[in-house]
Amino acid sequence: MHLQYPGVHKNDKKRHRGGLTLKTTRLRRHAGKLALVAAALLGTQAMAAEQGPSLLQTKCMGCHIPEGNDAYSRISHQRKTPEGWLMSIGRMQVMHGLQISDDDRRTLVKYLADKQGLAPSETEGVRYAMERRLNTVEQFDDPLSQMCGRCHSGARVALQRRPAQEWEHLVNFHLGQWPSLEYQAQARDRDWLDIALKQMVPDLAKRFPLDNPAWSQWQQAKPKADALAGQWAFGGHMLAKGDVRGVMSVSAGEGDTFKVEVKGSYADGTPFNGSGTAILYNGYEWRGNVKIGEANLRQVFAALDGEMKGRMYEAEHDERGLDFTAVKEGKARLLAVQPAFIKAGAESEITLVGSGLSGKPDLGAGVEVSEVLESSATLVRVKARAAKDAAAGTREVAVGALKGVTLAVYDKVEQVKVVPAFSIARIGENGGSTPKVQGRFEAEAWGKDASGQPLRIGYLPAKWKVEPFNERAIEDEDVKFAGAMQPDGVFMPAGAGPNPERKMMTNNAGNLKVIAQLEDGGQQGEGHLIVTVQRWNNPPLP
Repeated sequence: MHLQYPGVHKNDKKRHRGGLTLKTTRLRRHAGKLALVAAALLGTQAMAAEQGPSLLQTKCMGCHIPEGNDAYSRISHQRKTPEGWLMSIGRMQVMHGLQISDDDRRTLVKYLADKQGLAPSETEGVRYAMERRLNTVEQFDDPLSQMCGRCHSGARVALQRRPAQEWEHLVNFHLGQWPSLEYQAQARDRDWLDIALKQMVPDLAKRFPLDNPAWSQWQQAKPKADALAGQWAFGGHMLAKGDVRGVMSVSAGEGDTFKVEVKGSYADGTPFNGSGTAILYNGYEWRGNVKIGEANLRQVFAALDGEMKGRMYEAEHDERGLDFTAVKEGKARLLAVQPAFIKAGAESEITLVGSGLSGKPDLGAGVEVSEVLESSATLVRVKARAAKDAAAGTREVAVGALKGVTLAVYDKVEQVKVVPAFSIARIGENGGSTPKVQGRFEAEAWGKDASGQPLRIGYLPAKWKVEPFNERAIEDEDVKFAGAMQPDGVFMPAGAGPNPERKMMTNNAGNLKVIAQLEDGGQQGEGHLIVTVQRWNNPPLP
């Protein structure tokens, strides 16, 4: 299942299986409140753990029954991510009239995420939801996809833990709050409630239990937040922009908060400099808010064992984001090779990114380092040449004794893949409050190694265009109305609202092929782009 929700295409009146349309008029009126999003997680105030129990008493005890030892009905029988707890409190505000200040909400999220969070191993494979990777194609089994994933991501389910009784309460809550649920697509063709109670509840309680040894072990091993203070070398990649590298300086404040300074650049020389703040939840869940140039970027990282890994994305445009990996000073590691490919017989400038870098750079058999252009503990930039007869395949790269990354040597491109293969863009603006959601693409080249096996080369420059995806798209002139592809692989959707120039004055949705043609060689690849309507409900966890 695709994590982004295509919504309704043009005049199709049927409810789309993934639509996140608000189910009640009340929720629709308060959609802005539900969009508390990560901003509420990023406050820099010190979040004193001792304030949590007091807030539970004053803000929650009116509805949740005390059970002793600072435990309360419902609340104390769940474990969630910071985003999950934020959504729960937001729902109490929207549906039940909870009155709580922004500061108190931040404090309560901090308290609950620390006390009743998830162990790192419990978030593996589903962190894409927290990281806002909205073009992810989910890989859940059919029962979970059809019973839960048709209205929201399966990851939202997998990022919480409950006992069987609490999963049953959740089923009943869904049906009580959205009684039309049983009449929607993929529910009206089955006894949804019976399946949910008799099959899904036992399955979810087994797969995502409240009590888990991993959580108990993590609580005992949870590191102190101040261990993250220091210098972090980082590397990353943004679709349609390219590689990025630099150093992030972290200084510890009160209440597991930090000040952050970033100094780096993209491979094309564009500066990547800025500053901001961050907070750590549950010993490893890093949430930051950093202004880079004129853009406000959010950081969603897992900080574990001297490494940070996750995603940075623009606050107002989460489709504009970059993969991020960092390693702390004192931990020698080779992080990345940028670019991670070289053509046989060609010369290229290659940058090695990491921490504790020292010694001679080695790019593997058949690839000669002809000159070291720059060298430091976090970056080694070299001029390299691959021999004409260098065998196609991957090479282990080293700087002194450090290894762990590879360089692809290729002789020719055999195939081009558009990344992402399936994407969503959304119309917007045009007098409305919802911004456009871009499509962002790169051309991923593949070759063959010396043994004839597929060899991923990397992202190569390409020319871009869109074409109609099918006959209906031709008939409706989707290429004309849905938006325009930019030369850098960024698709800019058209404006929102009815279009008098279209048949039946429908909106500017469209169904398109994305065509990439390599600038060198001319090979083509093809992807799929749905241009659809705005998302009015955009919660922290899709």
